[in-house]
Amino acid sequence: MSLSEIAFSVLKPFLGEDLGADELKEMVESTFSFPIPLKPVDERIQVLELFHGPTQAFKDVGARFLSRLMSRLHPVTEKKMVVLTATSGDTGGAVAHGFYKVPGIDVVVLYPDGKISPYQQNQMTSLGHNIHAIAVDGAFDDCQRLVKQAFNDRSLRQDVAVTSANSINLGRLLPQMVYYFQGVARIMEQNGQKPPVVCVPSGNFGNITAAVLAHRMGLPVKRFVAATNVNDVVPRFLNSGNYEPKDTIVTLANAMDVGDPSNWPRLFELYNQDTDKIKKEIAATVVNDREIQETIKTVFSKNSYLLDPHSATGYLGLSRELKGEESGFFVSTAHPVKFLETIEAVLPDEALKIKREFGDAFEAKGTHETMNSSYKELKEYLLKL
Repeated sequence: MSLSEIAFSVLKPFLGEDLGADELKEMVESTFSFPIPLKPVDERIQVLELFHGPTQAFKDVGARFLSRLMSRLHPVTEKKMVVLTATSGDTGGAVAHGFYKVPGIDVVVLYPDGKISPYQQNQMTSLGHNIHAIAVDGAFDDCQRLVKQAFNDRSLRQDVAVTSANSINLGRLLPQMVYYFQGVARIMEQNGQKPPVVCVPSGNFGNITAAVLAHRMGLPVKRFVAATNVNDVVPRFLNSGNYEPKDTIVTLANAMDVGDPSNWPRLFELYNQDTDKIKKEIAATVVNDREIQETIKTVFSKNSYLLDPHSATGYLGLSRELKGEESGFFVSTAHPVKFLETIEAVLPDEALKIKREFGDAFEAKGTHETMNSSYKELKEYLLKL
């Protein structure tokens, strides 16, 4: 099946009551209009490339589908809808481009000031029109907290129709299931129909939640690997049984710099809060900055494949967890262009090639507002929008 055919089959059970078959077909064809190829990295490991969309990140899939779904199910009314989104890097750009100039919808993106790459920031701040980017004095967890406070504020919701394009919104996770079906279908064509091990670089744990949802629908996966950076609240929990959120640590894999993942409670409930069940299906591993750099350098040297920091986390996590003759794939969540400084530090010649290819993108002149991490200031801003 083609990618859009897979998407139609996977999503129809969830949306069949709200959309006609022709509408859903049109929606998935416009969403999944870019390739999601599975490519070999070495003899046992393949990569599912999710970065061929307009903002070079996996979140293009969820954001594009969600924008089309919202514009269909929420026609323009007197009360304007505000899509309020927190981002640790990639979500903001994908949501901004997905909802750009959608009638009746304003987008407010909160991102941690100084903690995302210049390329990521440009993708959010260079559009204008209905896209409003706000640099928050704090970490991603502060941005996420502000979004949740807005959703829980009844007085605000009386005046502002506020919703989310974060993975808080299941409309983001459902279309993300599609590419796991795509990856598993392609790899099982090659390996004699053996279910693969699938590794997901994990920060807010939305992407791996989508993978587990796909597994519950019947997707044949041997087991999952959740690979985190040193913001390791979930691996620590699986080892100790104690869930202890901590302040966010800034790392090279900044989109995974999350100290209290929003989707972990959702994933925990999917396993009926049974830690032993989780451990049978999900292995968790932690990758530090030094290992990220070494992996980028080594994989390029041996296999001529260039990884971004998040994909390096996925590759190393999978290589650690494969046993015997097992094989599998990891999802590559972003193009290396988004993390040029990291690439430059370990592979300067490759960074130079990227600069030549994407030169104009680094020169985008964006505008943004700044805000402290208090909810009062955000509420005032939303009421004036």
